[in-house]
Amino acid sequence: MLATFAQAMQPATEPAANPARNALARLAKRRDQLVLMRAQEKNRRSEADDRAIADRIGRLIEVLDSEIVQIEADIKALIKTEPEISDDAQLMRSLPGVGPVACMQLIAQMPELGKVGPKQVAALAGLAPFNVDSGAFRGKRKIAGGRKRVRDALYMAALNAVRRAEPFKSFYARLRQAGKPAKLALIAVARKMLTVLNAMMRDRKPYLQTNPT
Repeated sequence: MLATFAQAMQPATEPAANPARNALARLAKRRDQLVLMRAQEKNRRSEADDRAIADRIGRLIEVLDSEIVQIEADIKALIKTEPEISDDAQLMRSLPGVGPVACMQLIAQMPELGKVGPKQVAALAGLAPFNVDSGAFRGKRKIAGGRKRVRDALYMAALNAVRRAEPFKSFYARLRQAGKPAKLALIAVARKMLTVLNAMMRDRKPYLQTNPT
């Protein structure tokens, strides 16, 4: 039945998974796990009312710190030694606000960058606004679905960009002056940054050679 469906519909083929990107995705996932564990342990230490327990937690935090440093070194080495990934990283890092963590997540979890349109890439990242309507009711548009870790990384990149980088700083200011809540304005900046990144990856040009508007 599946073969018959494929013959009838002729779906577009997808490129085979890149082993290096898969390895990067595994390392990125493990880093996220370690960072989460460290945050949890730090919270427990702050709440501990027993000095001995707090010291035990502190020793575990030191172990987690060491593991995070090591896995970040492995990620950096992998990106550096894989030419295709290294080229992608250099392009992405040319966009203000995109740091090593956001870059890592985009490479590992958004292989579609530069290969699909801006609306599709926004939907994949969970940054596309959807209508919340039912009959005559017209609700507020809101983002939904998509790849949460990518969306989180872009949100943090937007937070960095609006503090010191044009045109994102001015774009954010205009949204706030128009009455948009801070979080909603940051999401709009993240979506704009993703659109720019998509164009950069499509054209294989760094940010300064890409029209940011």
